[in-house]
Amino acid sequence: MSFRIHAISIDTLTGVRDSGRDVSDHPVEPVVAGGGEPLRCCLRDAVEGEELILFGYEPVLPASPYREIGPVFAHAGACPSAPADGYPADWRGRKQILRAYDKRGWIHPSTRVHDGSDPEAEIAAILADPDVQQIHSRNVAYGCFMFAITRD
Repeated sequence: MSFRIHAISIDTLTGVRDSGRDVSDHPVEPVVAGGGEPLRCCLRDAVEGEELILFGYEPVLPASPYREIGPVFAHAGACPSAPADGYPADWRGRKQILRAYDKRGWIHPSTRVHDGSDPEAEIAAILADPDVQQIHSRNVAYGCFMFAITRD
């Protein structure tokens, strides 16, 4: 099954960077990377010393009780876009939650934790259910949004 990975949109990132405010109108927090912070702009881990921002992000979902805002890291300035195809290389092998959503934006029972060894197979299995509209990859320890996945 073919699928597409979606980083945070350029429009959203530009808005946050230009305004210095997040979705809740809180100021973004400037951060110097210690190394390893998961960047939601280009879908890789930060390198020590990179200039980052930490801000509240609301992943795109229909209006529902399951919409939420959580912290994400991104480069403080423009960066190369996320890879066009495939699972993010830096996150391969990393345990993640694959949270499935239906067309209402409600969490679907296909949600699962995967060990990162074959994310494509896990994603394909979840997307095989026609009721699943999208998947959010989330950090296991903190529950933070990493990226979205839809059928191609």
